[in-house]
Amino acid sequence: PAARVPAPRSGEEPRSRAPLPVAAGVAALWAALTSWLPVSAVLGLAQLSEDAGSFGGALRAGLAGWLLGHGVPLQTTAGPLGLAPLALSALVVWRLTRAGVHVSRAVGARGAGSPRQALTVAVAVGIGYALLGALAAFAVDAGGLRVSPVTAALTFAAFGVPAALVGALRTTGVWALLAERCPPPVRDGLRTGLVAALLLCGAGAGAAGLAVATGGGDAADMIGAYRTGVAGQAGITLVSLAYAPNATAWSASYLLGPGFAVGTDTAVRTSEVSVGALPAVPLLAGLPRGPMDGLGGALLAVPVLAAMAAGWLLARRLLRVAAEERTEVGWPALLLPAALAGPVAGALLGLFAAASGGSLGGGRLAEVGPSPWAVAAVATLVIGVGAALGAAATRTLTRPTPPPRATPAPR
Repeated sequence: PAARVPAPRSGEEPRSRAPLPVAAGVAALWAALTSWLPVSAVLGLAQLSEDAGSFGGALRAGLAGWLLGHGVPLQTTAGPLGLAPLALSALVVWRLTRAGVHVSRAVGARGAGSPRQALTVAVAVGIGYALLGALAAFAVDAGGLRVSPVTAALTFAAFGVPAALVGALRTTGVWALLAERCPPPVRDGLRTGLVAALLLCGAGAGAAGLAVATGGGDAADMIGAYRTGVAGQAGITLVSLAYAPNATAWSASYLLGPGFAVGTDTAVRTSEVSVGALPAVPLLAGLPRGPMDGLGGALLAVPVLAAMAAGWLLARRLLRVAAEERTEVGWPALLLPAALAGPVAGALLGLFAAASGGSLGGGRLAEVGPSPWAVAAVATLVIGVGAALGAAATRTLTRPTPPPRATPAPR
């Protein structure tokens, strides 16, 4: 239901609404500042502490890193740099989502339930954010790197419009209306696929963290070899942490089976590891030394277990609702969402794999990351089958709820 707006008191004028261009411009500028300043602080640590560069150089480095966080390729002397730090990308998406919320409130669209208003707000924020991306590209290009302003503007618009639309849909109430009109099997399938993808990403993060921890000595040696001082080493560590979500996506692809590449004609899979010479990057210190064997083969069951856990949660939720309503859960109502969870999780993990890849320059490092199509295909099959098995086993092993006892009529 739409939120009720109280009528103005006698003698008071109604609260004025901000013009859409002004509200969208201010919100886009604030989202840009709050995501750019942390990058400038991290990348400027070494320069400002060791007197290796000027303040303007630190700001330009922050702009370059900020553009890279959006996926805008940077043309350097060593080749194109396009491996986006996904931690920064997540920060950008969050700030743009909040921009959609603030603009919707400023123009008086809160609780209006109008898809047109939500889309208008998202487009306005996207246009303002695209202009800021073009200006940042011009500023970086003047500092020595080559960045296309057109590419930057289009990439920033591709970030701004969907992210602001999510915030606008929630604020205007359209999101709740769409959820109510969505068929229950589809809604349950979307939820189960999201849960399965999150569980698999969590397992990938744990595996990646364990691999980096076991290779912590090599990572520390790589950081110390830069000889940039304490502040510079702290900056390198923070940059490595910004790429932790990328390592999570690569680890999830490794557990699923397709694996990932760290250069052309390389492969890191459970059955094969061929990488060759690698750059001194701390993030690559946790790469496996060879094919998986022995007890390590148990990791191959992790994706299936994650899918079965998602199916178990689906069945538990449906059985609980059925117990409250004194009804029975039929097999179609259970297996259809479980089967739909496979394509949903496959699409999410494929997009995650595509976002985690890129290039680290020219030559053999032009291709880094997993294959999105292979990850999506394998995840669709594994999670679809695993969720169906988990849901079916839960329904079979759960005792049916007894019917309510008839209350005798009073004499």
